[in-house]
Amino acid sequence: MKVIQTDLPGCVVIEPTVHGDARGYFYESFHAQKYKNAGLDFRFLQSNVSRSAQGVLRGLHYQFPNPQGKLVNVLEGEVYDVAVDIRVGSPTFGRWAAAVLTADNKRHFWIPEGFAHGFAVLSENATFCYQCTALYDHAADAGIRWNDADIAIDWPLGTPALSEKDQRAPFLHEIPHDRLPQYAA
Repeated sequence: MKVIQTDLPGCVVIEPTVHGDARGYFYESFHAQKYKNAGLDFRFLQSNVSRSAQGVLRGLHYQFPNPQGKLVNVLEGEVYDVAVDIRVGSPTFGRWAAAVLTADNKRHFWIPEGFAHGFAVLSENATFCYQCTALYDHAADAGIRWNDADIAIDWPLGTPALSEKDQRAPFLHEIPHDRLPQYAA
């Protein structure tokens, strides 16, 4: 397993060791001890799978309170996956990191608690897997506008297909700081 650092401390891309031959392949999508040895020590409480069509953009989502860390990967297709640091007081507040996740590259992206998350589907369809460190809490469900100019994510698509919720999400500067996670050094 290879851990690749991003520009956001804590957000990392994980490349599993893949064993394959003409019959197919095998890899460990998660191994608690190996992750812990790499400094990634967490426990998952919920696992989700979603399927989306090309051009769909989901996000930028987070929970507050009761934040979720997410280990995400793609089982089918290709997505452009983004994490945004929304921890008040963080030296990287409002900055983003991205990774291209595909069924072929088998990469995983770790998005810690305190970050917003979103992805855009680049292939005809994508099946996306999330392992979460906290249970989904409808009352804590929150979001930030996908095209917030202050964040300036370089999305690789023009006009995405969005849910109504994502279309009307507030911009980061509109969210009171007491409704965002706090940075702990």
